Amino acid sequence: MNETRTRALLALLVVLLALLLLQPYVDRLLFSATAPRPIAPRAELSDFERSSVSVFEEIAPSVVQVVARPRGSGFGQSNGLQSGTGFVWDEAGHIVTNNHVVENAASISVRLADDEVVAASLVGRAPNYDLAVLRLAPRTRLPPPVPLGTTDDLKVGQTAYAIGNPFGLDQSLTMGIISALKRRLPTSGGREIADVIQTDAAINPGNSGGPLLDSAGRLIGINTAIFSPSGANAGIGFAIPVDVANRVVPSLISSGRVPTPGIGILAADESIAAHLGISGVVIAGIVPGSPADRAGIEGLNQYRGTIGDIIVGIDGEEVRGLTGLTKKLEAAGVGGTVELTLERDGRTRDVTVDVVDIGQQ
Repeated sequence: MNETRTRALLALLVVLLALLLLQPYVDRLLFSATAPRPIAPRAELSDFERSSVSVFEEIAPSVVQVVARPRGSGFGQSNGLQSGTGFVWDEAGHIVTNNHVVENAASISVRLADDEVVAASLVGRAPNYDLAVLRLAPRTRLPPPVPLGTTDDLKVGQTAYAIGNPFGLDQSLTMGIISALKRRLPTSGGREIADVIQTDAAINPGNSGGPLLDSAGRLIGINTAIFSPSGANAGIGFAIPVDVANRVVPSLISSGRVPTPGIGILAADESIAAHLGISGVVIAGIVPGSPADRAGIEGLNQYRGTIGDIIVGIDGEEVRGLTGLTKKLEAAGVGGTVELTLERDGRTRDVTVDVVDIGQQ
């Protein structure tokens, strides 16, 4: 009796073990999806998602890829091509991009959102602002211009969208926030752009010249640089403020250049002023015959190793660095005047200086 019961238990265990071992094969046989699965219904997009989709669908048709062939490169050679992003500025077919995208270009092509490739000519460049304007060859239809916003009402923390062609991948949308305002950005023209926008929206090589947008789809900046040792996005990108572009671009369209307001001084490196504990702009040199020269302003004396005039104020406001001075000169404009407060040997004096176009001197 016991032997029969033992055999029965062993048989049961064998059956259970067999079922356990065979279960995956049985499941695969019974439950494999050998036909297309039904589509599960989804809920409505959230308000935030609808806003993001709307921004992209509205603006992406007006964003283009800019490809420049540098001088000296052979026909058909792909190596050395400069690629970036641009966007439609007006109904006449003007495209705005970064200066460094088209600098030293022998020829420029623009690929539109519908994949049509159109030749473009250079209208003008502004290295001091890293901006350039192109004109598309005549075509029957143009995408609409990107709506303009302003930086006056921007807040740190608000949503920002970047559309561009990172690594040649066209029509890419990235999203983040405005991380900081009033940053300074050096340019290849030897000046600094003031009030630059910092964002953590992913900006990679190929995004240069593309639009930075607010949640209403308005242009608030032109993506121009990233801060990253590897050259890839590290969460710190910079955009030229739209207010600068709205002043520079019309001048490039009308005359091909942008006047550079100045008074004819050469500013010393700001690290020198910091090392000496000086708050202001240390004047390294004076351009002969310039307004600064006529006003009797003096720079560093290299023979005696002495500091000349230091600009500590302009039009009654304190000046702490070159960016503040440049911003004031741009506000005064070519043909205007400014009152400088100068400090030398512990004494201050005020002088009135004309603002001229130093780009023509």
